[in-house]
Amino acid sequence: MDAVERPKVVCLCGSLRFQSLFQSERQRLTSQGVIVLGPEAISEELTPSRRAALGELHLRRIDLADEIRVVSEGGYVGPATRREIEYAREKRKVISSVELTLDL
Repeated sequence: MDAVERPKVVCLCGSLRFQSLFQSERQRLTSQGVIVLGPEAISEELTPSRRAALGELHLRRIDLADEIRVVSEGGYVGPATRREIEYAREKRKVISSVELTLDL
């Protein structure tokens, strides 16, 4: 049996206010054979401790990824996403964006 090359793993990062962009990027990458990791909207009230725990969970997704892809619109990158970008840099991950003109 031939060995199968491990698919690339991409973690989507960005504000969940861009849900439709997340969904379209997830579908686009999946159709290319990429494993896609990303945050999910939570319906419960986010306390500061719960928000911090979810932020740490997302950093673990970045740990698993080969690349992070910033999902944004109009150049918006909030403080949590900036933190994720810096973390990815520290971990020497490839960083890309859905917006070609976004300055990362």
